[in-house]
Amino acid sequence: MLKPVVFFDDSARKKGAKIHGIPVSGPVEILRAPDAPELSEVIIAMPSTSGARVREVVELLDELEIYCRTVPSMSQIAMGEVIAQLRPVEIGDILGRETVYLDPEELREFIKDKTVLVTGAGGSIGSELCRQLVNLGLARLILVDHSEYQLFEIQTELAGAEVELVSEVLDVQDGAAIKSALNRYQPSVIFHAAAYKHVSLMERQPMMAIRNNVLATHQLARAAVEQGVEHFILISTDKAVAPSSVMGATKRLAEQVLQGHARGDVPTCFVTVRFGNVLGSSGSVVPIFQRQIEMGGPVTVTDEKATRFFMSIPEAAGLVLRSAAMGKNRDRFILDMGQPIRIMDLAREMIRLSGFEVGKDIEIQFIGLRKGEKLHEELHSADEQLADTAHPKIKRIQGAELTTEQWRVLEAALLEAGDLDDSAALDWLHKVLPEFRPE
Repeated sequence: MLKPVVFFDDSARKKGAKIHGIPVSGPVEILRAPDAPELSEVIIAMPSTSGARVREVVELLDELEIYCRTVPSMSQIAMGEVIAQLRPVEIGDILGRETVYLDPEELREFIKDKTVLVTGAGGSIGSELCRQLVNLGLARLILVDHSEYQLFEIQTELAGAEVELVSEVLDVQDGAAIKSALNRYQPSVIFHAAAYKHVSLMERQPMMAIRNNVLATHQLARAAVEQGVEHFILISTDKAVAPSSVMGATKRLAEQVLQGHARGDVPTCFVTVRFGNVLGSSGSVVPIFQRQIEMGGPVTVTDEKATRFFMSIPEAAGLVLRSAAMGKNRDRFILDMGQPIRIMDLAREMIRLSGFEVGKDIEIQFIGLRKGEKLHEELHSADEQLADTAHPKIKRIQGAELTTEQWRVLEAALLEAGDLDDSAALDWLHKVLPEFRPE
């Protein structure tokens, strides 16, 4: 059982006060003083402070060899998570993400009593969207995924929710099955999170990326219009900007496909939401690094200078919901990803948080950028401008819109893309997307 003996606080005004008889001291740095109290553990309870400050505190406690744990982050608290137990400090606590407030009532007003369909419902973003949606008063949630295992996992997790859940093992590439599902369930809102996202895999199989990321999006958007779906939200990626990979190129085309379907007098409001990496998603560097650390290393980093944008999965999903609620037809949004993080720094912090020393216990090994990977990602291109929205963490993309003639050409090209082999598929990508420049 823990016995509290002192509170540390960065605020000078609180120094000298007492809480239930326990004194409030100054900042935690006083632990360096000769007369500092002897502590076996420090609980970090600063859910609204910056990641940089948390990092300073963790580094100090690590230096003094004092064990530390933390309370839930503000993003967890804001999304209504109830977490009774303290937990170890994680990499997400120290990456510098600011607190994001999402008004549940605004989201509830948008989604209440509706039928919502989520593709890729078993994936990292899709499953988190489902977790947040079930708390917003919708009438029915349709979970769609081609992975039976992932679909079963999220269905089991949400089984106690007060909403009708329907799970469909369904491949979004199957046009007939998609039309049948939309006709059967009549969703008002579709969140299209299904996509092939792993850069290196899609470099080797460009045709699979085209079928799943481009053609499936095309036929799903077309079916949504035919069925009178009210809102269609596409989940996109920073890799769609000045794409250097097959995956990025296909997601860029998916964005253009949505722009095309949004043209004219259509019953569906088409919205695109673009953002960077999310912490802990399947195949991302965080779980990879964690496994490598558990195995004793080495931790493999592509390049010492490589950077990426990061945000938490709950934050990303919450901002996607907020974008959907505020979006008008043809809107394209970018989530504010903050400052890019050096992958090298991420690796060092994860090793340190695991209780090891870089170079002594765990080595870092540089393996070079893989085919299609960039040294630095971008969130918008040179011909796109950003405008403020009602939410400080969501920007609206302006400019670089698909013209009527460009949509006509792209539609014709989509008809040709169904049965290409991988070599021809790569040529097709270069033809329809001149901005695709592999590195």
